[in-house]
This record gives sequence, structure tokens and C-alpha cells, in this order.
Amino acid sequence: MRVLWLSPWMRTLSRVHVEALRAAGHECLLITSDQHYEKMEPLEYERVLDPRPKDLRTIGPLMRTVREAKAWQPSVVVVELVWDPRWLMLARLAPMVHLVHDDAPHDETEQRPAWQRHLFSRFSNRATRVVAFSEYVAKQLPYPASVVPLTSDVREKDVPPMATERHDFVLYGRMSPYKNVPIALKAWEKYLLSGQHKGDRLILLGDGPLDVSEQDLPSRCEWRRERYSYSDVLPILGRAKGSVVHYRQASQSGVQLLSMQLGVTPIVSDSGGLQEFQPPGEPGIGVNDADGLATAFAELSDPDVAMRRGAASRKHFEQTYSAGLVVERLADVLAQAAR
Repeated sequence: MRVLWLSPWMRTLSRVHVEALRAAGHECLLITSDQHYEKMEPLEYERVLDPRPKDLRTIGPLMRTVREAKAWQPSVVVVELVWDPRWLMLARLAPMVHLVHDDAPHDETEQRPAWQRHLFSRFSNRATRVVAFSEYVAKQLPYPASVVPLTSDVREKDVPPMATERHDFVLYGRMSPYKNVPIALKAWEKYLLSGQHKGDRLILLGDGPLDVSEQDLPSRCEWRRERYSYSDVLPILGRAKGSVVHYRQASQSGVQLLSMQLGVTPIVSDSGGLQEFQPPGEPGIGVNDADGLATAFAELSDPDVAMRRGAASRKHFEQTYSAGLVVERLADVLAQAAR
């Protein structure tokens, strides 16, 4: 197949998918932008556009790319989080597959304008196939969707070897209200008072709209409040005893997957972390259960336990969510659409 992939925001994840498709023998052209916080040099299969529709200077590069893509004659077009209505010109070049990451915003900070919601619905209504990355999201959608497991947006070749020493717990990502940070801080305080603390820190890694001051942080807790590249994150998260993904709203979390890929146990809530993603024997904890979360900290504070459960998490990722496995199911959906 010739796969034209449109993804202005999810550039790192789309690269992983495209490279897995190319490794499987398919030709791919990725049209993206530099909006992602991970800044990258364009690869030979990428065309990087400025997606601001109100800037007239963006029209020339867009039209050149449309002509190139049309001449390339794609078999199928993949659309992923496209908010620029002009990109409909590209979406119409072949049967379309719409990738849907979430069925609804996680909280008020993720609400989109009405015109963007309408455009999103238009893509799904026009698509030959719709793909969701979890059974949970597929069941919430008002139209049929094929389920293809999500993979990590860090390429396997960029993942460091699994750490042999473990310390600290990490809460990584954009710090939004649905990330349930106040409960995590309350649980951390309980853990510190439990007598089972082994010198670890709780590290909050990332920026965002969350309203928590430095004075509100408990002891042995740091908030490194800025945007990080993966080269900065991987060594810190990869050495952690546990990754806190204890969200309030159901989310097919890239952090959950990245943690497993690095061999780190994700600590999820029963309503926020999707159980279908979790390794066997790693149940969710009540979303308001600070005591249960404190117990999880205590259990994983033993470095041997953290290593053993982290290795099981890594094995679960390899057997279920690795890019090579995921792309087999994705390619099948794309081939159905192309036919």
C-alpha cells in the first residue's frame, strides 16, 4: 500500500506507526507540523507544514504538498487529530481511515471550539473506517470503530536498556486537573508517615494548568515545571520504582505505555487508567483512595519488587503493544479501507 498519513500534532507517534509500516513493506508519506513539543529534524518521508489556517503564508507550501501527494497516488489516507479544514484536500485523495484517540475531553482544559468538534465529526462521518486505540473508547463512540492497540510514541531504538537500579516515583506529563495530582500528593504524605519510606522522591515532571504552588508540595516531592524532551525524560522515568498514572478520567495513556516500555510499573486508578492496558496482576486503585495509593508506594519501594514488577510490565508491553505487533492489525484495517 501507499499510505498517506496526516498528523499535525501526534508527530512522534505517527513516526512510530509510519516506520513500522515501512518496515512491513508499505510506502508511506507523513504530513505533519512542528507543533509537538519534541522538536525534530524532518525525515525523508515527512513533509512539515504550518497548520495555521489564518496565515496566508502557509497556503503556498500547503498547495505544493497537496500536488505532491496527489501525484504520489496514495492507496489510503490516515487522518489523526487534524484541525485545519484545508487539510480536507489531502484527506480526499484516497479512502480515509480516521484515528480517534479519545471519545471526549478529559477535563475543561481540553475543550475544543465548536468548529473543531464539527470538523472532527465530519472526518469520522466521511471515513471508510474509524480506528480507536482501546475497547473503552470504541464502546463510547456513536459509530462503529475497529480497535487497534495503542503503541508508545518512543521508537524502540531510542529506549535505553532497562535500569538495574531503581529509585524515586515519577508523575510525568502535562499537569492537567484530570491527572488527579492532589490525591497523589495526599497519598505521598501518608506514605512518608507510614514508616516504610526508603528515601525516594516523588518527582512531578511537566508543565500545565494545574494550580498547585511549591508551598503545597509535601516533603521529598519535587515539581520540575517545564516541558521536557524524551531524551531528558527517559533516564528519569526509566529508573523509577513506579510511574503514577492515577487519573480521574479514563485515558488510553501514552505515559502508561511508555512506563511499561521502559520496564516501570504504572500505578493507575480504577476509573482513569484503562485496565485493558495494565499488566496482569496490576489492578487499578480507587480514584480517591489515598490510602491505597500510599500502599502502592510502600509495596514498590522495595527495589527488588520494583524490578520484578517492572520486568513483567516490560514483557506485557512487548507481547501486546510493541509497534511491530500493533502495525499488523493497523495494516489490516488500512488494507480493508483501501479495497
